Amino acid sequence: MTITAVAPPSRTTPTRLALGFLTGGVIGVSLTAFISGCAVGKAPLIVLGLVLPAVYGLVHYLCTLPRRSRERAVAPRTALAMIEGLEAVGSDSSDVPVRFELTVAPDDAPAYRVEIRQGINLVELPDYRPRGIVVVEYPPDRPWKVRIVKRPTPAWEERAAGAYLDSAPGPAIKSDSPEGCAGGFLTLLGLLLGAAAVLLLFRAELFGPDASGTAPQPSVTSSSSTTTTTVTSATGTVALGPGQSMLDQGELRKAVESLTQDGDTRQALTVVVQERLLTVVFSPTGVRTAGFDPRSLPFDRVAVLVEEARTTLDVGSPRSWQLTADGVTGSLTLRVMVTGDGGTGSLEADGQGNVLRRNGS
Repeated sequence: MTITAVAPPSRTTPTRLALGFLTGGVIGVSLTAFISGCAVGKAPLIVLGLVLPAVYGLVHYLCTLPRRSRERAVAPRTALAMIEGLEAVGSDSSDVPVRFELTVAPDDAPAYRVEIRQGINLVELPDYRPRGIVVVEYPPDRPWKVRIVKRPTPAWEERAAGAYLDSAPGPAIKSDSPEGCAGGFLTLLGLLLGAAAVLLLFRAELFGPDASGTAPQPSVTSSSSTTTTTVTSATGTVALGPGQSMLDQGELRKAVESLTQDGDTRQALTVVVQERLLTVVFSPTGVRTAGFDPRSLPFDRVAVLVEEARTTLDVGSPRSWQLTADGVTGSLTLRVMVTGDGGTGSLEADGQGNVLRRNGS
């Protein structure tokens, strides 16, 4: 008998990789949506986390139904096989999972070696021994999907009783070969992207001022003949009247203190200063995030930085300016943007007002 090995099954096909990526995305979206919905009490997120896996499973079942029907319609082939080795890999129930290494000898094809895993009843386990001959079945187009026939027909049982087979050379084909690192990486990537998509699409519900379930703080608005101050749970603004400027002596400090009065110690994520408008974006209540105390701004350096940006940056005749104080990354950064006839330039400084770099000078 001429003995050769069949080609092993290929698992990392583009279709399988794409399916792994999609499955990871569905897992990431459903888990993140369900957990986030339960944490903040958002019914739509909970429903999404429960419904999406069911819909995905139904669609996958319907899409693969024709292929599985075609596979079931193909009659399996029957052959003799010799047990090269066996090992019980568990004993949780009466059917013991056993790893078999077989030499399969089809009547009309070369013999080959394959490794399979199949449950065998504990009572029948002594009937299977090395060098023993068994009857197996496998699909014609997938010869590695071998299953031992526990109750063969009398004709095949008689053939097995008097048969002798030679061992096929290794290595053995594994019927349950792993997907490989590419499939695992794409599944993990899909999971992370799915989770990120939920957090991005529902960031307002998850990280909004009322995400913790507490009632939103009402806005407080006060005004005088020249200044209007508005404070909400998320932002605070101060608008000056005509003829006034945030660069006037002490004006910016007074505006910031008007938003942080009554012992308010909330941290700010961003402070934006324009000619007659101050805007403070506060950190969400109850959420631990990076930020800074808006009262710690170098007020005495603001006017100097704006003037330096207007005179040193090559933007033509300056028309407008804006200073942004950002503490999201943990360290306070000041950035002055100046717009003129010749374009836009920026000047960046640290939390003490010391100039670090210029763009457009």
